[in-house]
Amino acid sequence: MLRATEILGAQAYDAQGNFVGRVREMFIEPAEQPNRVAWFQLARGRFQPLVARWDQIGFVAPGTIRLQVDERALRPYSPNEAWLAVQKDLLDQQIIDTHGRKVVRVNDITLTEVRTNGAVELRVTQVDVGLPGAVGRLMQGLAPAQVIRRLQLKLPPRVIPWEFVNLIEPDALRRVKLRLTGHRLARLHPADLADIMEELSPSEREGIVASLDEQTAAEVIAELDHRLKTQVVEKLEPGRAADILEEMAPDEAAHLLANLPPETSEELLCELPREEAREVTELLRFGAGTAGWMMNTDFVFVGEDATRQEAVEWIRSRDLKPDQLDTIVLIDARALFSGTVAVARLLLADDERPMRELRSEPLVFVRGETEEREVFEMFDKYNLRSLAVVDDDERPVGVITVDDVVSRLRQKR
Repeated sequence: MLRATEILGAQAYDAQGNFVGRVREMFIEPAEQPNRVAWFQLARGRFQPLVARWDQIGFVAPGTIRLQVDERALRPYSPNEAWLAVQKDLLDQQIIDTHGRKVVRVNDITLTEVRTNGAVELRVTQVDVGLPGAVGRLMQGLAPAQVIRRLQLKLPPRVIPWEFVNLIEPDALRRVKLRLTGHRLARLHPADLADIMEELSPSEREGIVASLDEQTAAEVIAELDHRLKTQVVEKLEPGRAADILEEMAPDEAAHLLANLPPETSEELLCELPREEAREVTELLRFGAGTAGWMMNTDFVFVGEDATRQEAVEWIRSRDLKPDQLDTIVLIDARALFSGTVAVARLLLADDERPMRELRSEPLVFVRGETEEREVFEMFDKYNLRSLAVVDDDERPVGVITVDDVVSRLRQKR
């Protein structure tokens, strides 16, 4: 097992024992092999740097590299944006530990030797983000490698397996060349990823959002602090921003648009599909601090005379999100609000049971103009998980869920 800092600066000799130069940089070529050190940059004085390919390396040890070929077989170094530079792009850089769900700084990189047809292939196995790597960097050049290693063994290790590392690359073009995707980040909970993004610079946040699909990006942006939400969305292309807004719940999209400059908000509304734009515009009519401002217009409603089986079959036929299924809203023959049914009761009921017999008591609802203080009191008094919002004719127009209440209370702290 080797460390990257033990190889950087090492003396390199060719097959005849001639000094070729010192290792100034090592490169990974993700398009070919995501964890193999594919190229070694060798520099000597004022001569043009050379690069040795991984299969030209015959021996590697701390401070020394021997090639299997003559120096004349090496090619001149030419910068390549599709290569990941170990020293420039990884050491001392911030990365995302997707397993630990946090941002960390790289102190060193652990490499494993693999013999392939006589060549020494170095594979990146771990990233050192702890004290051993930091001490190694501090003592580099001041003590022999063996002494540094003995000292590092006495320190508590803190490493991340390479498969859990997600690189932060703000440059969109280079991200494509390096084949960096957001599939690891997409597996994180949106709230965890939002916490991570709050520790990054604006350009790094943009890079993260650009690597995510629209649905994941929408979920993550919804979890950000309201100030960061607007910063992130303002930097996006209007088309991309509208695609992300379309994936948000209407209330979340409305809150975000309300905090953007009017001209930006209008531009994004024009980019949204007509139905989504209409829902968001209606929510924007309500003032902050009202039930209408808190409600979500995506909710499930069925007729009160429907049987449990009919209601379930109708729900199955719809393209619904899980968070829409906590409570079912009931309407009567005139489409007026007539109650709610908890999904738990729906699951336990017989197929032929009418939905009106499953509704919760007492019958509670609010109007869009109701002050949020009254909404909080009703959730507390009746131990609600959701609360229907109706218009002046008592037709249901939205639902406030307990997570909406919690989010609003957190903002008021």
